[in-house]
Amino acid sequence: MQSFAPGMVLRDRYELESVLGRGVMGQVWQGRDVYLERPVAVKTIVAELLAVPQSRSEALARFRREAQAAARLDHPNITTVYDASITEDTCCLVMQLVDGTTLEYLFDQQEDERFDVPSAASVAAQLCAGLSAAHAADLVHRDLKTQNVMIRRDGVVKILDFGLVKSLSDADPRLTMTGEGIGNILCASPELLSGRGQLDGRSDLYAVGCLLHHMLTGAPPFATDQPALLASQHLTATPPLISESGIGVPQPMQELVTALLAKRPEDRPFSATEVYAALAPYLPVSDPRLATRQSLPEDPCRPFLVPQGPRPL
Repeated sequence: MQSFAPGMVLRDRYELESVLGRGVMGQVWQGRDVYLERPVAVKTIVAELLAVPQSRSEALARFRREAQAAARLDHPNITTVYDASITEDTCCLVMQLVDGTTLEYLFDQQEDERFDVPSAASVAAQLCAGLSAAHAADLVHRDLKTQNVMIRRDGVVKILDFGLVKSLSDADPRLTMTGEGIGNILCASPELLSGRGQLDGRSDLYAVGCLLHHMLTGAPPFATDQPALLASQHLTATPPLISESGIGVPQPMQELVTALLAKRPEDRPFSATEVYAALAPYLPVSDPRLATRQSLPEDPCRPFLVPQGPRPL
């Protein structure tokens, strides 16, 4: 089993600098492309974890297909895949390093731990824009959560980890639960947790519903520190209404969140495009006067306030 350390160079090109995050599956490193002299993110995973219950050669071939599919995704709300390494010992993805912060961190920084309706709608709409492109390519994320949503400093939302999570969860459904913390199932759809049936894009839409509820109320729809109880609530419990948190939102927004959190996929919106259209009335109104004004360090509304505008002066 290969081990990694700062200074190691993968594929004679990508130098590992420091660990950005760790998980059951592997590590995420900040690295540097020594050829192009640009920062990159490198996600490493031990190939052995891909080979349950299938043979290693089959698992590596599947990983290669998923990496190639993710690399073909070209959308501003999806982190770009630059390269992949697939060997008998280790698989890794080399990706765009996003200059920003996670949605999880923004929740921690909010004084009241929630977003207003335009901000929440703008984040969710950007998620749906990226998901629409991925789902059209027959890719399902399966692991949308606050840690996998980045808000860039100019306000663009980036979805992380396309091309990796699908391969991992395909290897063995238990890998999505074994050793994982609460954060990794906060947005898990009932069908993902039950392991029944073929997952499609509506599983990701359930996660969008969880994130939208969290943004609007400051808490996930099911809040507990017990993984088994949380999984049970996703499977059987009726999601609370936003109004039960003492927060008022437009009735159509509540109806959208309720539909996204439906237990059965067929009771949810059909596509990410449909959800985007439902969010459109609540997006911030564009204001050209803001095009050159210094904005907040992380402003999730900005792409809608100044579409394709320049970086603040």
